[in-house]
Amino acid sequence: MSEPANRLRGEAELRIDGQRIVLRPTFAALVAAEEELGSLFDLVERAANGRLLLSEIVTLFWHLVRDRSEGLSRDQLGEGMMSLGLAGVTPALKILLKQILSGAGE
Repeated sequence: MSEPANRLRGEAELRIDGQRIVLRPTFAALVAAEEELGSLFDLVERAANGRLLLSEIVTLFWHLVRDRSEGLSRDQLGEGMMSLGLAGVTPALKILLKQILSGAGE
Protein backbone atom coordinates (compact mmCIF):
# COMPACT_ATOMS: atom_id res chain seq x y z
CA MET A 1 0.00 0.00 0.00
CA SER A 2 1.30 3.46 -0.79
CA GLU A 3 2.32 6.08 1.75
CA PRO A 4 -0.45 8.36 3.06
CA ALA A 5 -1.11 11.74 1.46
CA ASN A 6 1.23 14.52 2.52
CA ARG A 7 -0.96 17.56 3.19
CA LEU A 8 2.10 19.83 3.21
CA ARG A 9 2.58 18.95 -0.48
CA GLY A 10 -1.09 19.62 -1.21
CA GLU A 11 -1.83 15.92 -1.58
CA ALA A 12 -5.24 14.41 -0.95
CA GLU A 13 -6.41 10.85 -0.83
CA LEU A 14 -9.40 8.68 -1.54
CA ARG A 15 -10.12 5.16 -0.35
CA ILE A 16 -11.61 3.12 -3.14
CA ASP A 17 -12.28 -0.58 -2.65
CA GLY A 18 -9.96 -0.57 0.35
CA GLN A 19 -7.12 0.92 -1.70
CA ARG A 20 -5.54 4.25 -0.82
CA ILE A 21 -5.31 6.48 -3.87
CA VAL A 22 -3.10 9.51 -3.29
CA LEU A 23 -3.61 12.55 -5.49
CA ARG A 24 -0.55 14.77 -5.94
CA PRO A 25 -0.89 18.07 -7.83
CA THR A 26 2.53 18.22 -9.49
CA PHE A 27 3.25 20.70 -12.26
CA ALA A 28 3.39 17.95 -14.88
CA ALA A 29 0.12 16.40 -13.68
CA LEU A 30 -1.67 19.75 -13.66
CA VAL A 31 -0.41 20.56 -17.16
CA ALA A 32 -1.69 17.20 -18.39
CA ALA A 33 -5.06 17.83 -16.73
CA GLU A 34 -5.22 21.33 -18.20
CA GLU A 35 -4.48 20.01 -21.69
CA GLU A 36 -7.55 17.82 -21.40
CA LEU A 37 -9.85 20.06 -19.35
CA GLY A 38 -8.88 23.56 -20.40
CA SER A 39 -7.89 26.37 -18.07
CA LEU A 40 -7.48 25.44 -14.43
CA PHE A 41 -8.74 28.91 -13.49
CA ASP A 42 -11.97 28.16 -15.35
CA LEU A 43 -12.15 24.77 -13.63
CA VAL A 44 -11.83 26.39 -10.20
CA GLU A 45 -14.44 28.99 -11.12
CA ARG A 46 -16.89 26.29 -12.24
CA ALA A 47 -16.27 24.45 -8.97
CA ALA A 48 -16.90 27.62 -6.94
CA ASN A 49 -20.18 28.12 -8.79
CA GLY A 50 -21.30 24.52 -8.40
CA ARG A 51 -20.96 23.83 -12.13
CA LEU A 52 -18.09 21.34 -12.08
CA LEU A 53 -18.99 18.19 -13.98
CA LEU A 54 -18.38 14.73 -12.57
CA SER A 55 -16.38 13.89 -15.69
CA GLU A 56 -14.12 16.88 -14.97
CA ILE A 57 -13.48 15.71 -11.41
CA VAL A 58 -12.63 12.21 -12.63
CA THR A 59 -10.30 13.63 -15.28
CA LEU A 60 -8.54 15.91 -12.80
CA PHE A 61 -8.13 13.12 -10.27
CA TRP A 62 -6.93 10.68 -12.96
CA HIS A 63 -4.05 12.95 -13.87
CA LEU A 64 -3.15 13.55 -10.22
CA VAL A 65 -2.98 9.91 -9.07
CA ARG A 66 0.50 9.64 -7.49
CA ASP A 67 1.24 5.93 -7.86
CA ARG A 68 -1.24 4.60 -10.38
CA SER A 69 -1.32 0.82 -10.37
CA GLU A 70 -1.44 -0.90 -13.73
CA GLY A 71 -4.79 -2.41 -12.78
CA LEU A 72 -6.50 0.96 -12.26
CA SER A 73 -8.39 2.38 -15.22
CA ARG A 74 -10.04 5.78 -15.45
CA ASP A 75 -13.44 4.09 -15.50
CA GLN A 76 -12.59 2.19 -12.31
CA LEU A 77 -11.51 5.41 -10.65
CA GLY A 78 -14.79 7.04 -11.68
CA GLU A 79 -16.85 4.09 -10.48
CA GLY A 80 -14.98 4.09 -7.18
CA MET A 81 -15.58 7.80 -6.82
CA MET A 82 -19.29 7.26 -7.40
CA SER A 83 -19.34 4.59 -4.71
CA LEU A 84 -18.04 7.28 -2.33
CA GLY A 85 -20.60 9.78 -3.59
CA LEU A 86 -19.99 13.46 -4.11
CA ALA A 87 -19.85 14.00 -0.34
CA GLY A 88 -17.01 11.47 -0.11
CA VAL A 89 -15.05 13.01 -2.99
CA THR A 90 -15.51 16.68 -2.08
CA PRO A 91 -12.92 16.86 0.75
CA ALA A 92 -10.16 15.70 -1.62
CA LEU A 93 -11.39 18.07 -4.32
CA LYS A 94 -11.28 21.02 -1.89
CA ILE A 95 -7.69 20.21 -0.89
CA LEU A 96 -6.60 20.01 -4.52
CA LEU A 97 -8.41 23.16 -5.64
CA LYS A 98 -6.87 25.07 -2.74
CA GLN A 99 -3.43 23.80 -3.74
CA ILE A 100 -4.02 24.79 -7.38
CA LEU A 101 -4.93 28.31 -6.28
CA SER A 102 -2.36 28.87 -3.55
CA GLY A 103 0.64 26.84 -4.65
CA ALA A 104 3.26 25.34 -2.41
CA GLY A 105 4.75 28.51 -0.91
CA GLU A 106 4.16 29.79 2.57
